[in-house]
Amino acid sequence: MKIMKKIKKIGTMVVSSKILFMLMTPVVYAEEVGGENPLTVVNNLSNFIFDIVQAVGVIMVLFGLVQFGLALKSHDPSQRASSILTILGGIVIACAKTILNIIMG
Repeated sequence: MKIMKKIKKIGTMVVSSKILFMLMTPVVYAEEVGGENPLTVVNNLSNFIFDIVQAVGVIMVLFGLVQFGLALKSHDPSQRASSILTILGGIVIACAKTILNIIMG
């Protein structure tokens, strides 16, 4: 019975402290810092992420080309098919931003 009372006290303390922290949060207004619009910051982040995705796509294409070369050397048709799919997938990933821009108009 004592353990249940302690658990209830601890639970009450945790809940009340969370409520207290939620009530003490300050109101912050977005402001242009250094003359930059917040929308340009979001666009820069989006461009950075798409650059990373494009780099991953190029790495996949290069890996697919190496895989295809090894498949030609070993005369393995299943590895050739897999490498061609890797190359095509890498091309699609590398061109993802352009594809999305075409789709979005």
